[in-house]
Amino acid sequence: MITLRNITLRRGVKVVLQGAGVVLQPGEKVGLIGRNGAGKSSLFSLLAGRLQADTGDIEIPPRWRMSEVAQEMPETEDGAAEFVLQGDKPLQEAYARLAQAEASGDGHAIGDAHLALDEAGAFDARPRAEALLLGLGFRTEQLDAPVNSFSGGWRMRLQLARALMCPAELLLLDEPTNHLDLDALVWLEAWLKRFEGLMVVISHDREFLDAICRVIVHLDETQLTRYTGNYTAFEELRAERMSQAQAAFSKQQDKVAHLQRFIDRFKAKASKAKQAQSRVKALARMERLAPVLTSSDFSFEFREPQSLPNPMLSFDGLACGYGGVPIVKGFSRSVLAGQRIGILGANGQGKSTLVKTIAGDLPLIAGQATQGKGLVIGYFAQQELDVLHLDDGPLMHMVRLARDVGPVGREQELRDFLGRFRFTGEMVQQPVGSLSGGEKARLVLAMLVWQRPNLLLLDEPTNHLDLTTREALSIALNEFEGTVMLVSHDRALLRETCDEFWLVTRGGVQPFDGDLDDYQKWLLEVSRATARGAEPPPAPRSSSAPAPAPAASSEAVRVGNGKAAPALAKPPAAAPADRRDDRKQAAQSRSVLANRTRPLRMEVHQIDGRLEKLAAEKAAIEALLSAGKRPPGEIAEAGRRLNHIAAEVAMLEERWLALNSEIETLQAAG
Repeated sequence: MITLRNITLRRGVKVVLQGAGVVLQPGEKVGLIGRNGAGKSSLFSLLAGRLQADTGDIEIPPRWRMSEVAQEMPETEDGAAEFVLQGDKPLQEAYARLAQAEASGDGHAIGDAHLALDEAGAFDARPRAEALLLGLGFRTEQLDAPVNSFSGGWRMRLQLARALMCPAELLLLDEPTNHLDLDALVWLEAWLKRFEGLMVVISHDREFLDAICRVIVHLDETQLTRYTGNYTAFEELRAERMSQAQAAFSKQQDKVAHLQRFIDRFKAKASKAKQAQSRVKALARMERLAPVLTSSDFSFEFREPQSLPNPMLSFDGLACGYGGVPIVKGFSRSVLAGQRIGILGANGQGKSTLVKTIAGDLPLIAGQATQGKGLVIGYFAQQELDVLHLDDGPLMHMVRLARDVGPVGREQELRDFLGRFRFTGEMVQQPVGSLSGGEKARLVLAMLVWQRPNLLLLDEPTNHLDLTTREALSIALNEFEGTVMLVSHDRALLRETCDEFWLVTRGGVQPFDGDLDDYQKWLLEVSRATARGAEPPPAPRSSSAPAPAPAASSEAVRVGNGKAAPALAKPPAAAPADRRDDRKQAAQSRSVLANRTRPLRMEVHQIDGRLEKLAAEKAAIEALLSAGKRPPGEIAEAGRRLNHIAAEVAMLEERWLALNSEIETLQAAG
């Protein structure tokens, strides 16, 4: 296990940890959380040995292997799979031993080297590397493509695959989901659940933390606090602890005030002087509790748009892409005032290309786009942080924005505005290059808000935001009166913000009539079809959409399966005493209850059948793998299929629990 005891760590003049301690057990999945700038990455550097604590002890088993995602962009002509294979340190060491032994002609050393290769899993290393790449979204034809041929986001996926390739007792992951789309994110969750070592992950994706972690370590005010459970459990436990601490502090303050009043009243009275003196000593001996102090919650709001054109945008036969080559084409649709649109699709399908074209950063290849009168677009691009002027401070950015784009504002007004985004005092002059990623993202949000847009185009806006700022963004988007178009892998933000989805796939854009759970199911179906070489299924229509509410004069009520059932007659003013009428009423109630629960029970039955089929398929694949050596490509595909089975089983089990809970609620109410 890892033990941190009375650790003090400073970075320059800033104290990151002071007298902090925590114990992490082998095999635990730990989420490390805290506001931006609290020192999470510094703690990672401490665990990795890149930093030394100023005081205190840190104990890590000396034989433990550690793996983490390298942050620098790789520059090499090696193929993708070969680059990932190089991350398996024991395997590379075994190959080096073999080369040295063969060069020296030492037969005994050659035998030992081959034994080391066998122990390192050399026979299936290439298929394992390929399975990692395929799971993270790479295509088969990209497995041997040079690393230098990939863009920055895909190179970070290569670094992630390389870290996962290394067998380790300690795995450190710093925001591993930032460059992933939803299908790769689902796969990564399934992989990490099977990881047997100790994993510590920094993430601001609450659904990811809920799915993976069973321990949360909170870094706050230079202290480390351990909570058992996922992120949702952490929120509940921390709220309870803070409530108890505040109650204890308030109670002690009342006691202190009571003692002080007695002292003040009787210290000059001879008959009470002795008692007053004893209370002075009691006050001196009392161990004072500190008030409950928390980082102030961050909140902001988008200012009311000056106009709301409707429609805001209209597209007719739109085609967009790069260099005259269309990636998305044949797109005809209108964007209306007040819509909340989530844009879904795998990486490389054209989500960002579509958004850039709508924003005007890319020219149309074909078709027509018509803007509503008074349209003001606020665009947050994935690379927006990279185009900030690193030598200028936040105030200079705002002065330039007010002068060149508008609305116009005085310097004091701009300072006050930046203060709402936590840029106060001398921080408004601090060079942007020295700010954290979260602080840069907050500056970009401030610049968006200042422009008073009526259409927000947001392309992965949460990549550098902490949980508090993500929640503030969600609230602000829900209160925004204009239109939102959002590309994000943050499922919580998509669920809380969007009420409809567009799917970018196969070179087109189409409405997706379902929710994120439907989307994840569809991704699994597409993956299975691709593995069989079959035609991918079309995007599904949501089966969970609520039926329209009946009119007040309707003579029928809608039940769970959408069929009409007789409306319940209003009971008479006085209940009948006749038992036959009582039995009739009871039978009618049971019939209505059965109608309400029937579709739920049918879905439970279908899930049970599907789980049985998945269990049988998993057993067959595992038997095939254990029967003997298979071609590398077949092993990789089998591993990928097992990952998808695990993800689908987890999703089905969660749905099964939700359905049974709903059935029990209906039965209790009936």
